[in-house]
Amino acid sequence: MATLSELLAEHTDLPGVAVDHLQRVVGDWQLLADLSFADLLLWVGAGPVSAGADIVCVAQCRPTTAPTVHQEDMVGTLALKADHPQVFEALVTGKVVRADSDADSDVETSGVYHPRPVHAVREAIPVRCGDDVIAVLSRDTDLQRSRVRSTLEIAYVACADDLCQMIADGTFPTTEDRAATHSSPRAGDGFIRLDTEGIVVYASPNALSAYHRMGLQADLAGQDLAVTTRSLITDPFDAQEVVGDIQAALAGRTGRRMEVEARGATVLLRTLVLRPHGELAGAAVLVRDVTEVKRRDRALLSKDATIREIHHRVKNNLQTVAALLRLQARRTENEEAQVALTESVRRVTSIASVHEMLSMSVDEEVDLDEVVDRLLPIMADVATVHTARIKVRRAGSLGVFSAERATPLVMVLTELVQNAIEHAFDSGENGTVTIRSERSARWLDVIISDDGRGLPSNFSLESSDRLGLQIVRTLVTAELGGSIGLHPGADIGTDAVLRVPLGRRSAR
Repeated sequence: MATLSELLAEHTDLPGVAVDHLQRVVGDWQLLADLSFADLLLWVGAGPVSAGADIVCVAQCRPTTAPTVHQEDMVGTLALKADHPQVFEALVTGKVVRADSDADSDVETSGVYHPRPVHAVREAIPVRCGDDVIAVLSRDTDLQRSRVRSTLEIAYVACADDLCQMIADGTFPTTEDRAATHSSPRAGDGFIRLDTEGIVVYASPNALSAYHRMGLQADLAGQDLAVTTRSLITDPFDAQEVVGDIQAALAGRTGRRMEVEARGATVLLRTLVLRPHGELAGAAVLVRDVTEVKRRDRALLSKDATIREIHHRVKNNLQTVAALLRLQARRTENEEAQVALTESVRRVTSIASVHEMLSMSVDEEVDLDEVVDRLLPIMADVATVHTARIKVRRAGSLGVFSAERATPLVMVLTELVQNAIEHAFDSGENGTVTIRSERSARWLDVIISDDGRGLPSNFSLESSDRLGLQIVRTLVTAELGGSIGLHPGADIGTDAVLRVPLGRRSAR
């Protein structure tokens, strides 16, 4: 099955910041589906919606708290405006649209879905990123569940409504919310609703059981959750941190995931700010008793720590190799050998920087912006050897890459910057080398530009015998599956244009 990134790359030209926001929405929407007792579908326009383009479903989530409305898999299928008028209206107007009558489920005919009557209510929620509506989240609820709801269901749905409105406002989820979803408690694990003063309005049976495991003897309803939790937690520092987190959520600041211990029990807590229409409406706290699970997790945590330690040792070994090469370069009188050794030091240092980031990562992913920013001073130091002063700067975001793609990409960038420093400027000449990047759903585009003397006449990248450019061509085509070109700059200098695919393009 195609991933969300691949489907967005195939059907849209959304910028990278919009793609990242949709990833955060999908990363947190199982909670929303469970609280809503509803199926969630994420729709994007397969072209300008105002021109009558189709919409495509790029993600689907079924609730664990209720029967599903959509038995069939909807991901990757197209729909017409007549099939889902609420979705189209939400995309155009940016407002939540609700159909109170019988809605439609979908049946596939030649790759396009058409409606069939089912007893469901569809609510179309615009997904806002900044000032733009980038997608629509449809919330489909089975009308057969329209019986008298329990207190738990009323509390769940009220919280879900607030979160949906925050999605329409563009205030949920945030980057911090995404960080809290790893091993986050689910709605069914335990749910607590707080009013604006931090008083418990509702606590689910599972949440109450978790607090009883922590040593609480009374009921939670009507109590100040921060004060009650602080009295139960064993470690006073953890207790104060939990209190601060609950109070921060009540003040409108992003909540987070925490793990606390009390009387031998281990409990996960996650606080969620509830701020529909920009007005504070209290907070929600998810609770999960992980006392038994924690024993099994310790083995996995030990393995993760071992992997990070390996990356740390590889980084140290590479830095040792770089130091030895640097020492050898100083002792070598042959100028050509010195240049070769110095370039080797730079390449080894680039790889070491990636391993240093991996030694601090828990998911084998690398923030390239941070790696490149660490390498910029090294590049500038090398530049002072060849010229009077060359400034190296970065503009735009490169984003996060997996470990296997980060290493070749960092090497390509450093080689291209080094090539510009060495060959674009005369000795003693000042200049600037700029790394400009733009990330979309489909591509990472990077332009390394300089304001130097430009390319020599009859230059050909394919026939160049420079080692650095040969390394670049090999890494870009074989490791990254991208393209690279060197062209004259718009006014002066040279532009090295790099394009790396991020998703899957449709075969048309």
